[in-house]
Amino acid sequence: MKNSFSWGDGLPTLTTPRLLLRMLELRDIPALFAIFSDPEVTRYWSSPPLAGVSAAEKLLREIREHFERKTLFQWGVVRREDDIIVGTCTLFRLDLDHRRAEVGFALGRLHWGSGIMTEALTTLFAFAFDVLGLHRLEADADPRNERSLRCLERQGFRREGYLRERYHMAGEIQDAVILGLLRTEWRHTGALK
Repeated sequence: MKNSFSWGDGLPTLTTPRLLLRMLELRDIPALFAIFSDPEVTRYWSSPPLAGVSAAEKLLREIREHFERKTLFQWGVVRREDDIIVGTCTLFRLDLDHRRAEVGFALGRLHWGSGIMTEALTTLFAFAFDVLGLHRLEADADPRNERSLRCLERQGFRREGYLRERYHMAGEIQDAVILGLLRTEWRHTGALK
């Protein structure tokens, strides 16, 4: 499939019944800090919780720099009712030549179990496959992160590998499960109606 996306100055806003996936802005720094400073949210993340608001400001700068280099799309997941960022979802390590990218996501703890991330990811994957023309998505998750694994597997991701002692975070050695999703497999999950 041909890539039909025109790389502009910002991310396209993607909509779902309850959510907007939109470009992160300066006004979102407090929400980013609230999400990524929570040790429960970042428990299985590959970096420690944010230590202060200045770290959230740095994170936003890095997100924008990676977007400009065409290596990352990171959306704020926003409730349409109040325009508050409740999480993020990301396509990173974009490789348009090989039609692949990696997926990441985080959701504020107050919203766990609400179906928000499943709704956001369904729309994100439609963008990845149908607009960017990607063929394959990959994810890297801690095997103890059951919520994230279930969320990915509901979308059709399959476990493809187990990497022992891949990360060293907060004095702990962590394993990783590598998952993959092909465009043809995702279509069969019924995610697109």
